[in-house]
Amino acid sequence: MSAQEKAKAKAEQAKGKLKEQAGRAVGNESKEAEGRADQAKGDLRGAKEKAKDAFRD
Repeated sequence: MSAQEKAKAKAEQAKGKLKEQAGRAVGNESKEAEGRADQAKGDLRGAKEKAKDAFRD
């Protein structure tokens, strides 16, 4: 299950990066902000999984 969660984190980060770049390209600040928020959620999800792995060992 952990590998699946890590994959979700990476996908969320990538989606956020694309959304941020698209917002920047068209000058839409709210899309840029949404993209940064998605990236942050992905970062948090990834950090949570790393912490879980650290306690398993």
